[in-house]
Order: sequence, then C-alpha cells, then structure tokens
Amino acid sequence: MTLRVDAVIVGAGFAGIAQAIALRDAGVESFVILERADRIGGTWRDNTYPGIACDVPSHLYGLASHPWPHWSRVFAPGGEIQSYLERIVAEEGLSAHLFLGTAMADARWESGAWRISTAGAEHNDGRSPADPQRTGRIGGSGPNLPYSCPGDIVADHLVLAAGRLTEPNIPGIRGLGTFSGPLFHSSRWDHRTELAGRRVAVVGTGATAIQLVPELARRGAEVTLFQRTPAWIVPRGDHPVDAADKQRFAADPSALAAHRQGLYDAGEARFASRSGDPIAADAMRRIALEHLERQVSDPALRQALTPDYAFGCKRVLLSDDFYPAIANGSVVLEASELAEVRGSTLIAASGRRHEADVIVLATGFETTRQPYAPLVTGERGITLDAHWSKGMTAVASTLVAGFPNLFVVNGPNASLGHNSSVLLSEAQADFAAGLIAERVAAPFAFPDPVRVTDAAERASTAEIAERAAHTPWLTGGCGNWYVDDRSGALTLLWPGTVADFRARLDRVRSPHPEGVPL
Repeated sequence: MTLRVDAVIVGAGFAGIAQAIALRDAGVESFVILERADRIGGTWRDNTYPGIACDVPSHLYGLASHPWPHWSRVFAPGGEIQSYLERIVAEEGLSAHLFLGTAMADARWESGAWRISTAGAEHNDGRSPADPQRTGRIGGSGPNLPYSCPGDIVADHLVLAAGRLTEPNIPGIRGLGTFSGPLFHSSRWDHRTELAGRRVAVVGTGATAIQLVPELARRGAEVTLFQRTPAWIVPRGDHPVDAADKQRFAADPSALAAHRQGLYDAGEARFASRSGDPIAADAMRRIALEHLERQVSDPALRQALTPDYAFGCKRVLLSDDFYPAIANGSVVLEASELAEVRGSTLIAASGRRHEADVIVLATGFETTRQPYAPLVTGERGITLDAHWSKGMTAVASTLVAGFPNLFVVNGPNASLGHNSSVLLSEAQADFAAGLIAERVAAPFAFPDPVRVTDAAERASTAEIAERAAHTPWLTGGCGNWYVDDRSGALTLLWPGTVADFRARLDRVRSPHPEGVPL
C-alpha cells in the first residue's frame, strides 16, 4: 500500500522546517518531511568544523515564529543553531511527520499528482536505516512515523527545501589523489584527525576559511593558507550576549522583537553597499581597508590581502581574528592557488612548495547545480536538471514552468548577501502553504494544480537579469558562487531587498495574468 499525503517536503534544514510550520499554520496536517541524513539541521548538521558560527546576528538568524532570547553570542556558534532547530522540531511535534535516513530517489508528475520513490540513505555514522515499516495516509495530528524509509508516496504537492549548500565542491587539483595524509572537505570534518602540531594546508579564503584558520592556529596546528583570491573583510564585533539582555529578552518578548527589527533594518540598509551604490560601496570599502591596515602592518602582506575587485562582488566577510592570525605568523599565507599535489608536497601556482600532513578543502559547494534536480520529472517528461541546463530559473524564485504543484524553497535567486536568507525561506514557505492550503480545503473550488507558464518564467528571469545587470555581482571583476558559469546569469542571489522579495511573492499571489490560477 502506498502512502498518500497532501504534501511532501524534501529537506529538514531551516527551509524544510519553516515549510512544515507554515503548512500547519495554514491548516494542512497531511504532510511528511524526507531527510536523507540521520539528523535534521541541514547546513548546521553537516558543518562542524572548528570555529563554525553564523555570520548573521543570532537574534535575526532564526524563524520569526520561534524567537530565541538565550543565544550565547552576537553571532551564534554552529552547535547552538543546530540545537535551536532540534528544539523547534520537538516543540512543534514535527517528528510525527519526519522520515530520517530517507532520500528522495525519484519524483514524477503522473495523473495529477507527484509519485515519489524513496530510498534508505547512509547514516552519518555509516549505519543503514531500518526497513520500510508503515503505509497508509497521514492526516489529523499524524501518527508517530518511523525514522525509516516509507517506500513510495503519492503527494498532491511537492516542496523541494534541500538548500544549495549540500554538495561539497571538490576542485580539480592535479595530483590531489596522491596526497599521503588525511584529506577532507570542511563540511565533512574528520574529528578523528588530530591537528595539533601537524602541518595543515587550508585551501580557500571564503566564509569558512576565515573562521577555521584562526581556530586551527589556536589549537596548535601549523597552518598554510592557499589564497586564490583575497576577500573584502569588515570588523565582526562578536562578543557574548550580556546576561541582562538575555533576561530582558526572555521576560519581554516585545524587547526581543524590537531588537530583531533593528537588526533587520540594519541588514536592509546594507543592500546599497553590496549591490553597487557608489557612495555606500565606497564607504564600506574604506572601512574594510582601514580594518586591514590596522591589523596588518607589513605593506607586502597587506597588499597580498587586498582585493582587486569591486566591493560586494563576492560575499563580504566578517572577522576580527583572521588578519591577526596571518600578521603574527601563526598562519603562513600562500597568496596563490594550490596547483598540484605530489605526495606530501603541495605546489602553489606561484611555484612555491609547501609540505603538509593534512589538507582541508574550504572550497565551498556546488551551488548552481542542485543534486535533487535530476531526480524530479515534470509533466513534459523532462527533468528539473534538464529544464535548468542553462541555470536555475523560476517565477518568484519558487514556481517552475512544466512542474505543477512544485515549490522550490531556498533555490533560484533566494539567497542574500546583505541580510538573513532565512527571511526569504520563511516568505516562500508562507507563499507555498497558502496555495497548498486553499486546494486542500476546497479541492472542487481549485480543481487545477498550481502552474506557471513559460512566458511567466521567462519574464521573471528577464526581470532578475535586468536588476542584476549593473551590479558588482556581474560587473565587479570577480568570480563568485552567485553566478552560473554555464550562462553567466545571476541564479543564486536575489538582486533586491527582503521587502522586494516579499512584494514579488505578493504580486504572483494576487489575481493577474502571471500564470498562477487563483
């Protein structure tokens, strides 16, 4: 017997949890969440490297429905964020809808519904999940589902909330496979490897590396950092949250709400400097250069750490301890990329050679090519991967032509470089829940699935391209993970404010010829 539900959510990170809560708030109880790992958490489950923390202020980096007054620091450590998500799942009773260790193996639109096959995924510790145990229909408050593979599911709606930071990007470095010591990506941290006193090479200078590198040095590793491109870095200002503030936020929810609103407003104001406003960008560029000059006195080293591209072209990073770790000699900066590996010898593009006992790849993720896309086949018989062969596209970042009743949360153009991306996921989750709920509540009033036309998707894509055309993300003289190298289009970042994004969703939801039947 096949499991039948109103909706399937794929992924149990921030986006998937936000979608589950939004569905329940809209009155939909017949849904399941598929999570291929053995724990919820997404990015914060997978990334456990030393020094991991959020680069969005803690009190803003959370679900609006679950404000948390007890964050320990201005920028929360990764373990606290993971605990926060687990707390929400417990408080909301979402385990009744959750299948862990269960991957979506195939999803096809057939006969007016999504037919989804699942497979047991490998647990993080190498164990295999239990065999399929339950069939039937999930409804009402939902039974306690097993943490195992349910087999086949028929769902009226499918929500892909698998995120974009799931598959590590492994660079094609010549001879990498010949390395004689431990070698791993930062998102697959090997906690069994002892690093104190060992020569550790870190490849990459993005958001992960600037957190990781100072922490490795503090733990006694001899660190060499391979820098292909320096980053714009501004002061972080992290510190423990004052105990009095914690008490005040816990006792007075309005005080916490006002604090969160202030953080949100400050984030929205940063959009100008990130998107290319010349006055705002120049002001922030000066702050970044002054920060570098204060912390690095050696002119040659300072020059090697100075970007040669526009401010905002890449993600702007926050750190108070990255530059000092390099300036005081705790970390050796190799100001060129790793070109070749010969056993334990690492050869830089500069020709310099470095010996290493361990290599850590802090090289980001496969952001523009989503691993779930080849598994999803729409009404025209083509996969989402084929539809996105020249880059991810969607109407309002959420609806895709040829894929009825499909909602992509935290996918195309749903990331931010100036504010919390969780805000966009929440907006998308509410948007999807509204469309799903009205069809569940009144199927005869809404007999047709949610569809968008090709013309609507082309218009939405053109709108993104027009807004992005003169921004530093496309014209700033750098390469970044926001742009798909197949098309040169901005496919990851939303080229506007959070308010703009919410307004875009509202316009699609409103009655007009956008391709969404209402």
